[in-house]
Amino acid sequence: MSQVESYQSPLHAQDPEVAGWLQREDRRQSESLTLIASENHCSAAVREACGSRITDKYAEGYPNRRYYAGCEVADGIEELARSRALELFGAEAVNVQPHSGTTANLCALLALAGPGGKIVGMSLKTGGHLSHGHHKSHTGTVFDAAQYGVDDRGLIDLDEVRDVVKQHQPKVLIAGGSSYARKIDYTAFAEIAREHGAYLLADIAHPAGLIAAGVLPSPVGIADVVTMTTHKTLRGPRGGMILAKPDVIKPINSSVFPGGQGGPLVQQIAGKAVAFAEALSPAFKDYQKQVLDNAQYLGECLVEHGLDVVTGGTDNHIVLVDLRKAPMTGAEVEERALAAGLAVNKNAVPGDPRPPMVTSGLRVGTPAITTRGFGRDEVKTVADILGGLVRGEDPEKFRDTVKALCEAHPLP
Repeated sequence: MSQVESYQSPLHAQDPEVAGWLQREDRRQSESLTLIASENHCSAAVREACGSRITDKYAEGYPNRRYYAGCEVADGIEELARSRALELFGAEAVNVQPHSGTTANLCALLALAGPGGKIVGMSLKTGGHLSHGHHKSHTGTVFDAAQYGVDDRGLIDLDEVRDVVKQHQPKVLIAGGSSYARKIDYTAFAEIAREHGAYLLADIAHPAGLIAAGVLPSPVGIADVVTMTTHKTLRGPRGGMILAKPDVIKPINSSVFPGGQGGPLVQQIAGKAVAFAEALSPAFKDYQKQVLDNAQYLGECLVEHGLDVVTGGTDNHIVLVDLRKAPMTGAEVEERALAAGLAVNKNAVPGDPRPPMVTSGLRVGTPAITTRGFGRDEVKTVADILGGLVRGEDPEKFRDTVKALCEAHPLP
């Protein structure tokens, strides 16, 4: 019996329609496997914190400098989240209030570059993120943005980064991506930024958990600012966070509040505090090692099925599959996977000739299935299913296998 089905809550009694939708989502997550690289399953403790009475409280401002009375508890929660975040990442200053990773990026960029300022980031079509200066994002309209890409191996082209920065002379250089599967040389990025008087912003929204656990190199202490989400590999609640060097934290704090946000979501900050404590445990490091091992093994298994993996493998939790030689598009595989009980997402690959709603690629990730306790045996089964789906096999053929995996590895 699922969490939602196990008791009749006040929500069921007062609004059975909404309760029904949430029950449906509980069942969907329980009975399918999440392979979307940006998703994970947070703990019951994190969910409890996010659903607490502190959701009723306005707390505009920062601890001990609020614009509302009665913020003593909110102050304590935010200070706890701050101290845990600083310990977790070895940082000097932090803002835990951003509502999302995109909000964190926008606020940080406004603080460092100012409206109309020049920025340089990785292009979306080669693995970057919308909030790194894409023309459809506010970061591409508020700022004068230029972008760099990857070489013919799918790796960040540092020579191109140097050339773009030299030509554009940005206030901020961004290192990071949303579908880039290899390590990023933050030191090389910092050298390029310093040479041209730019700030370096490292966006670690995707690998934050791997970095916190010491499984991947950290940009903290190298970059001027580090932005992230608190879900994904960090396995906390939906939200954002900004780490910064002491000389830039003041304008960043002002950019978050009152610049970009009003009252912080204290219930989310409480959930972040819980997640940071979880991430400081030895078990979290073991979990992140397994996330990486599962991703690397998944890439190897997909290659054995004859699929092309961008860059030939992965250094993190992401495996990007190039389907241009396959008989179907990313959108088609996404739909077929859903019918089999797998949630994956279509994704552009470098040089993709297809539009964003179709794509020639597939982005898969291992955080959520690793949270459910998957190891190599289960990962191989998942790879076999994906390989069969790309070859055109009937999705219904795999439903019982997926169901068995879900039952053997229930949600936390």
